[in-house]
Amino acid sequence: MTLWIVILWTVIALLGGSMFYLGTRIPHFFSPDIIANWTKMRTFLICGWSIIGFMGFITLCLDFVNAIICTLYLAMIWMISDAIFGGLQRIFHLHFQYYYAGYLAFIIWGIVLSVGWYLNHHVYPVYYDLTTSKEMPKLRIVMFADSHLGTSFNAEGFQKHLIAMQQLNPDIVAVVGDYVDDSTTKKDMIKATQALGKMKTKYGIYFVVGNHDKGYYGSAHRGFSGKDLLMELKKNGIVVLQDEAVLLDDSFYIIGRKDFSEERERKSHRQSMTELIQNLDSNKYMVVLDHQPADYENQAQSKVDLVLSGHTHGGQLFPLNRVGKWIKANDAVYGNEKRSKTDFIVTSGISSWTIRFKTGTKSEFVVVDIKSNK
Repeated sequence: MTLWIVILWTVIALLGGSMFYLGTRIPHFFSPDIIANWTKMRTFLICGWSIIGFMGFITLCLDFVNAIICTLYLAMIWMISDAIFGGLQRIFHLHFQYYYAGYLAFIIWGIVLSVGWYLNHHVYPVYYDLTTSKEMPKLRIVMFADSHLGTSFNAEGFQKHLIAMQQLNPDIVAVVGDYVDDSTTKKDMIKATQALGKMKTKYGIYFVVGNHDKGYYGSAHRGFSGKDLLMELKKNGIVVLQDEAVLLDDSFYIIGRKDFSEERERKSHRQSMTELIQNLDSNKYMVVLDHQPADYENQAQSKVDLVLSGHTHGGQLFPLNRVGKWIKANDAVYGNEKRSKTDFIVTSGISSWTIRFKTGTKSEFVVVDIKSNK
């Protein structure tokens, strides 16, 4: 809770500073003769209402959260543009007739957010090849996380992504949390789950709960509860793992963990890695599905073979990509790393929570090919 309070006040301070800075830039678009006739009150009203109008327009088109993101990006890019043109003026003694720094800032801002919009709404397959010294069949896992149904796509859009995954012939489909959100409708949840359950795999579809799946605002807000979600998943043949392990083909395990939010936010309990694997055969390959990448040390010590996570959205926004790792909220933000004998993979997800842009990563689902070198 303390972390979120710090983040909230940081955003408020940055937004206030950005709005003030942008407001001071507005007069630069007018000639000195025109500005000379402005009173302080008129200047304040023109600048203030210009920024409020800008934010209001984006709020109407998207929402207030994305209006904040757009405003912060415009201020950041504008500051850089001002610094560049200011440097050119000082170094080369140039004088610009028009406020090119402002025009350039708007152009770059539009390009950056257009690319960010595309990267958020276009889903890429990302491939990882792993080997193991343990005896097991060649295995292809297609993993996705953070679909947050209803943000970037509804059930129909979700089905299109499932078709792309199906074409890659997965042996296993792993859904690693934040499948739905508080904005997800019951109709979309049911329709998407029915489509997910129809995927054809060799070993099945496995699901672990993320922090958003149970909902933060109660079942009345979205029309279904966390229990309703789990019932619908099971009804469609999807295996829900909550601190449970399944042995497949007598050669590898799929281990699904309860989410870290059970401990941190809901003051509940989830089993440790030691408890989860204490009765398992360590000679068999172990795949752990854990929504939040926040237990790497214990997972590496337990010597499980592979841990698949989401939650971070790959850092989502530049230049904040690595903040989650810097403040110790996560052990990793994106990609593959190996600690001891354990491979860790974090995906940026196929969608995002509320923010509609990805400027520091892209939307993706992950294809993990595992083969034994024996």
